[in-house]
Amino acid sequence: MPYFESPVDGTRLHYIDHGPATGPVAVFVASAYLGHDMWEYQTLPLAEAGFRCVALDRRGHGRSDDTWSGYDLDTLADDLYGLLDHLDLSGVTLVGHSVGTAEVIRCVTRHGTVRVDRVALVAGVSPGIVRSPNVPEGIDPALVRADEESFRSDRAAWFARFADDFFAVQFPENQVSPDYVRYLIDLCLSAGPRAATGIRAAVAELDIADELPGLDLPVLVLHGTHDTSAPLALTGERVARLVPDGTLKVYEHGGHGMFVTHAARLTADLRDFIEAGAVRTAELAGSDTAGR
Repeated sequence: MPYFESPVDGTRLHYIDHGPATGPVAVFVASAYLGHDMWEYQTLPLAEAGFRCVALDRRGHGRSDDTWSGYDLDTLADDLYGLLDHLDLSGVTLVGHSVGTAEVIRCVTRHGTVRVDRVALVAGVSPGIVRSPNVPEGIDPALVRADEESFRSDRAAWFARFADDFFAVQFPENQVSPDYVRYLIDLCLSAGPRAATGIRAAVAELDIADELPGLDLPVLVLHGTHDTSAPLALTGERVARLVPDGTLKVYEHGGHGMFVTHAARLTADLRDFIEAGAVRTAELAGSDTAGR
């Protein structure tokens, strides 16, 4: 299994690297509690189609080492950039889901665009969902504290209770099998209690709206109309307005788990976006060569 060491503290982090080494490169960052496995309906077909798909298990998640510290956004972003350095990647499309979108954004605003050409944000909690001076319409912090108590008292029951909302199964086209729900909950529970509460704290403190105007590269925002974890108006629509070069695609009836319920459409949208970046990179390389 491929691993590398975090440039921050040497934590051993796991990743996958699938598809041809010469294909357009996409690097995937998962939701809270989940590792690279959540992206199977995107990474497998894209890799089979000739794309190089890399996906990171953040610290404390998936097959990466469990740690007590390092769940702040700067450290997580540095871990992600460490992977790009480790593989010496360039022309990358970064793809993040939920809190993974914040890691992607901070990675770019903290480390620049030498390796990254474009960003796709799927069902993101960015730029923040909890009420603060910058997010007056956000979720009441008292509700967040109560939810944290419920989570700590019985994580397994917490995941099961919110599964229907996660997939927006009130819409017939969003049905997922009980077997898949159990599988995904098991994956979520594989993140230890410290990692789970650490990443939840990062979400509760998230407020990165000020960084978005500096995200000077193409940004694709993909979000569902019925995402109860990250309401569209609070997250995806705000990001698309605040970045200089943003495109918002709204998925009707999409919930937070649209990487499953809307898998084919999401994969197709990501493929088009990644391919556009690869074409642009080739054009720039050609113009540089012609200039010399």
